[in-house]
Amino acid sequence: MKRELIKLRHDRSAKNYPNIKLNEDEHVVLSMKRSFLGLIGLWLGGAVCLIATIIVAVLITTDGFFADSLLGAFGGKKIIWGAFLVVFALIIVMTLISTYVYVGNTMYVTNQRAIQNIRTSLFSNSTNVIELERIEDVSFHKNGFFGSIFNIGTLRMSTVGDETTYTFQMLDTPTDEVETISKLVRESHQKHAK
Repeated sequence: MKRELIKLRHDRSAKNYPNIKLNEDEHVVLSMKRSFLGLIGLWLGGAVCLIATIIVAVLITTDGFFADSLLGAFGGKKIIWGAFLVVFALIIVMTLISTYVYVGNTMYVTNQRAIQNIRTSLFSNSTNVIELERIEDVSFHKNGFFGSIFNIGTLRMSTVGDETTYTFQMLDTPTDEVETISKLVRESHQKHAK
């Protein structure tokens, strides 16, 4: 019966997470993504930049001494509005790229290891794989007003030996994940101690 359950869990995880190469008796226990509140912050920042760009464009092209001297220096309203449209488009593109990078950070915890996909830019990503038996300490840290209010924090896992610390930031309800990972780590240590 136990062997059938292991195979069922493995098959379900392989189907739901095709981007992870699972061992024969391995299944995904946790799938973690960054909090949606970080996305709200990114898009609010983009919106503020867009509004500021529009205000500056309107102020520059409105009649007056400042507008007249700038319009004369740069060749007219069409060129200035064209430049502002380019800035406007760049802000939108940068916000979309930031969203792609933010969402590209994921962590999966299986019954045997932790797999962290890290995206730092549009063309830069890496994957860290940590065997659960190598993890010595699992903790979380909430930082600041928003972390405390919205229960967002950083998950930290420290390894035995090389003393490397792996972190996953902007995680919703990190205490739930810490408890689950700690339990899996204890089980892995007990299994390998036998």
